Amino acid sequence: VQLQASGGGLVQSGGSLRLSCVASGFSLDYYAMGWFRQAPGKEREGVSCISSMDGTTFYEDSVKGRFTISRDNAKNQVYLEMNNLKPEDTAVYYCNFPCSPVGPLNAEYDYWGQGTLVTVSS
Repeated sequence: VQLQASGGGLVQSGGSLRLSCVASGFSLDYYAMGWFRQAPGKEREGVSCISSMDGTTFYEDSVKGRFTISRDNAKNQVYLEMNNLKPEDTAVYYCNFPCSPVGPLNAEYDYWGQGTLVTVSS
């Protein structure tokens, strides 16, 4: 099982980024998939989760209305569209599974794949 996130970068406040996470070694068809992040000096936290089949989504309050999670099971990928980015969104972003598409999210996983760094300048 491998999870690899990509798409991060440096963006100005108010900007947008689209993150991708590709899964290998398993099919994510049957799993609710989530995005998580770890800001410098802080614990990892949940961001969003999408159900396996019916598209139910959950967002933490801090990103609600700005971020959109989606998935493409055929490509074995999950995405996070991030708009109106703020400096407090600066973090390394990871995907993982399973998660609760109705919340709450916790970041208690034994395995973490490669994350992608998002830096938002003010």
